[in-house]
Amino acid sequence: MDAFFSTPFGLFVIILAQSLLVVAFVMISLLFLVYGDRKIWAAVQMRRGPNVVGPFGVLQSVADALKYVVKEIVVPAGVDRPVYFLAPMLSFVLAVLAWAVIPFAEGWVLADINVAVLFVLAVSSLEVYGVIMGGWASNSKYAFLGSLRSAAQMISYEVSLGFIIIGIILSTGSLSFGAIVAAQDGPYGLFSWYWLPHLPMVVLFFVSALAETNRPPFDLPEAESELVAGFMVEYSSTPYLLFMAGEYIAIFLMCALLSLLFFGGWLSPVPGLPDGVLWMVGKMAFFFFLFAMVKAIVPRYRYDQLMRIGWKVFLPLSLGWVALVAFLARYEVLGGAWARWPVGG
Repeated sequence: MDAFFSTPFGLFVIILAQSLLVVAFVMISLLFLVYGDRKIWAAVQMRRGPNVVGPFGVLQSVADALKYVVKEIVVPAGVDRPVYFLAPMLSFVLAVLAWAVIPFAEGWVLADINVAVLFVLAVSSLEVYGVIMGGWASNSKYAFLGSLRSAAQMISYEVSLGFIIIGIILSTGSLSFGAIVAAQDGPYGLFSWYWLPHLPMVVLFFVSALAETNRPPFDLPEAESELVAGFMVEYSSTPYLLFMAGEYIAIFLMCALLSLLFFGGWLSPVPGLPDGVLWMVGKMAFFFFLFAMVKAIVPRYRYDQLMRIGWKVFLPLSLGWVALVAFLARYEVLGGAWARWPVGG
């Protein structure tokens, strides 16, 4: 058996099995994310939410997915059919592809590369093409305006996200998620993690993640009162499902990035307790809960307010933070290990 797995075909089988495992985790999580999102929103509004299909309504997401799959695909007249169908597939595949470098525990990663952070940024930045393609190919003014809004919004907040992540990279000296988590492993538990020295950027990262994934209060590309459903307005059935699945997978990816970059990933918050994948998944679930709560309680911004915050507030703050981190790291302020304060110093 060992000889078989050492052959090229055996290695291919191992990689294929690991890839399917990661995809299965993402897709199963997607069902619970949609269910949890609706339940949390319903609880805030003092109503029940999904409660009929399955025990406590847990199979509602499965029923909705089946409904979209079996419905007829209605294609409007005048669309660019190849681009029209390629756009949702591109959005979905790119959203899943980024999970290839996300570690869930030490050694629990599909592709352990030393430029994992750069890979995630590159893949996530490509998702804007699916949005643009969908809006343009739909042959609809509403869809096209929604895609332009979404592209401008995603590009604007990607800049802030990139600068915030650069601060973490300067603190660690590595583009590897494993090295970033290892740098946060200290004797003080959760107080050794990067959220403490990088606290202002945690808030900026969370808000930028909301805007990057088109989540309320920044869901302007699909503002129902203005653009019906934005770039997805001419989509139905499975293509629409792929767009929505890609959006939720991207949201969960941002939850994973928050956990890895600022909150120790799979590290235990209490010294002495074992580290592991449960801590990582628990932190991701907690951050998705925050995403859902923001959706339920924060009113929608105007588009000019959204862009003003991105370019006139978040960009200068994140850029200034990069300069501050570079200065502290270059001149070894706070004992030369300021980023791991209070571990260093």
